[in-house]
Amino acid sequence: MQKIELEHGIRLPPVRVVFSYPYETMAVGDSFTVPVEARPKVLNANYKASKRLNMKFMARTKGDIVRVWRVE
Repeated sequence: MQKIELEHGIRLPPVRVVFSYPYETMAVGDSFTVPVEARPKVLNANYKASKRLNMKFMARTKGDIVRVWRVE
């Protein structure tokens, strides 16, 4: 059996956050569109961005596009 050594003082690497959409640069009222095929991905991204950035986003589907707004 391999002996496991305990190490102290090793720092965690910083969390790397990269958004596929322009959440960080959006002002309230700004919006962007994605194809309807990306709807599940953008809804998940909206949720994660709202939690991480403390902002609120809303998405609406019309035809073959999904529009996302920053609402708060």
